[in-house]
Amino acid sequence: MLELFRAEAETQTNLLTNGLLELERNSAETDTFEVLMRAAHSLKGAARIMNLPSAVRLAHALEDCFVAARQGQFRLVRTEVDLLLQGVDLLAVLARRTDAGLDAWEAGNHDAVDTFLTSLHYLRESPLKSAKPGSPEAEPSGEVVRPEQPAPPASALAASALEVTPEFAPDEAADEVEPAERVLRLGAGNLNRLLALAGESLVESRWLRPFADSLQQLKRHHTGLDQQLDVLRQSLRGEKLNEHVQGPLNQMGLELERAQEFLTERVQELEVFDRRSAQLSQRLYLEVLRTRMRPFGEGVRRFPRMVRDLARGLGKEVNLEIVGETTQVDRDILERLETPLAHLLRNAVDHGCEAPAVRQAAGKPATAVLRLEARHSAGVLLITVSDDGAGVDLARVRHAIIHQRLASPARARSLSDAELLEFLFLPSFTLTSTVTEISGRGFGLDVVQNMVKSVRGAIRLTNLLGRGFRVQLQLPLTLSVLRALLVEIGGEPYAIPLNQISRILKLPRSQIGVLEGRATFPLGDQHVRLLTADQVLDCGRPKPLETELSVVVLGDRAMRHGLIVDRFLGERELVVQPLDPRLGKLRDISAAALMENGAPVLIVDVEDLLRSVERMTPDSWSRALDLSSLQGPSKRAKRVLAVDDSLTVRELERKLLTSRGYLADVAVDGVEAMNALRAGDYDLVITDVDMPRLDGIELASLIKKDSLLKSVPVLILSYKDRAEDRMRGLEAGADYYLTKGSFQDETLMQAVVDLIGEAEL
Repeated sequence: MLELFRAEAETQTNLLTNGLLELERNSAETDTFEVLMRAAHSLKGAARIMNLPSAVRLAHALEDCFVAARQGQFRLVRTEVDLLLQGVDLLAVLARRTDAGLDAWEAGNHDAVDTFLTSLHYLRESPLKSAKPGSPEAEPSGEVVRPEQPAPPASALAASALEVTPEFAPDEAADEVEPAERVLRLGAGNLNRLLALAGESLVESRWLRPFADSLQQLKRHHTGLDQQLDVLRQSLRGEKLNEHVQGPLNQMGLELERAQEFLTERVQELEVFDRRSAQLSQRLYLEVLRTRMRPFGEGVRRFPRMVRDLARGLGKEVNLEIVGETTQVDRDILERLETPLAHLLRNAVDHGCEAPAVRQAAGKPATAVLRLEARHSAGVLLITVSDDGAGVDLARVRHAIIHQRLASPARARSLSDAELLEFLFLPSFTLTSTVTEISGRGFGLDVVQNMVKSVRGAIRLTNLLGRGFRVQLQLPLTLSVLRALLVEIGGEPYAIPLNQISRILKLPRSQIGVLEGRATFPLGDQHVRLLTADQVLDCGRPKPLETELSVVVLGDRAMRHGLIVDRFLGERELVVQPLDPRLGKLRDISAAALMENGAPVLIVDVEDLLRSVERMTPDSWSRALDLSSLQGPSKRAKRVLAVDDSLTVRELERKLLTSRGYLADVAVDGVEAMNALRAGDYDLVITDVDMPRLDGIELASLIKKDSLLKSVPVLILSYKDRAEDRMRGLEAGADYYLTKGSFQDETLMQAVVDLIGEAEL
């Protein structure tokens, strides 16, 4: 009964909250009063059954207020709504108490309940009691003037609160808490096991199809045997056969005919059973799957109140519109959505929506519109949070990137709008200099992105400066079924989630080029790095390049990689099966599934795989593909690592070194350079000074402190040409210091020769 009361209280308090917010926006919405009175009355009846006198008093007092407001005794404006919402909050808190904590709550909050009831009594007896809508008395400045009179005794309040309004009879209360249909409690674990069994049933039903196909093949063999027997008969026609040959031959024909008829009947029966079994299993699975689905509105009930209170605290007027409340969402996804959506809505109210005066000065309505929408599209769930506020000032984003030393000023100035917005996902990245209870610490979109990635989804940002900002989450409809591309890698099938694939293509070998010592191919205006799936997943040696390659492009526009697979096996809908927890986290693998024939297939963890690719050293990249046919047969003994955060400088140095016969690898900063040095064998390091994460001075110092690397010469090539800059570099351990301002090919190459000598064959 207590569980039923909690469910009833949650439903009714949500109705009360939403109804009060609706009346605050539109006080003329008289139909809403019926909903509020019915909700308060039902909650009162449920509380009376549970013997919760405080809840009875609160619900009844709310009900009286709704009746009085409907009769025009006072208007529900902002201050009145604030007060009534406090009563709803008290009921919600009380309903969440355990059986053992109810008595303690009753005793500890008796005064709070009395204070609230007294406030409601003042509300009903205020000067606005007889005011009509539209009259001067009914248009207060936001506060209700209370009469100067002493508070009535608590006993009188209690007696008044227990009066029954004439609209509903007392005996209706018990009926209100009875559910319309019988509800059974089913634990999440039981439901998950039931879904897993239904999924296995669906997979098992598919085994009949290959068996039916094998019987069809047997039937074709019978037909061929019958045809051969006819040929034999034709060849023996006219010849006189003795009874020892003719009899068995005729009997063979009869038996073969009976066998064909019998086999045809069984094949037909099996095909009918196969269709029925597949349909039944599919219906069973979909029905169980449907029990996991919940209306989107169930997970966003608290947001209208949250947005309303937050906007009031910031002195803003914000109207939250929720679209698609009936959209069905997987229970697990709905639970994970609450925190990310709360972050997005808070950010929109705090940063996006302007104050009323600012909006009016910009020609906008004083009230901002914040929209939360859920819908299904093309097999995915789209959750969109948008506002009509100021949008994101990309100039501020660029300044924050430079200020927080996330990129050099030159690099920050070259970033596109889409690339600038990507920085909003970084942990601790913020555009505000002050920290408040609402924002400022930089933990917003990072939380959202982590949640989206955890369910194999994607996120898209749209910015319209001065007109608004939109965040769209693209999520799977359910976590138990996965639409995936099956590929073959190293002779084994693997599944890659479709919503994490940027593109698939057949790539002609002639389009493969080499940039910075790594295989690439053109895709639009980008050069996408190319490597084999065998290399990343460590499931076999890379194969020789064929004339046409099957490539899966992964990652977003900021960093894409082309993964060469053996071949495409087609698209599938797979029932996701979690791996045994005793295996721990398998690198680059998220889960498993069973194919139609019962064979297992591993599901690729795309985010983990991309991290593995990023961790690959230049030496690993050079082995990822056989580039000998692309770079030419020359291979020199002396090897140089060029380190610079500028693509142009890195490529210039690499081409200059390779043209003189040296092997050249590149790294984008000191961290990547140290990883490469520890994994490879280098004769020289050429490094810039100003780089993110680890600069050239620190890199030189680390190399010289490493017992295995200290013998590797370090040549610093920097724009800084002051004497103190040179001294810093040499003191850190650099063997040579050149300035880019006076940079010439021969100057650099002579320094290389001075340090490690000429390149050797």
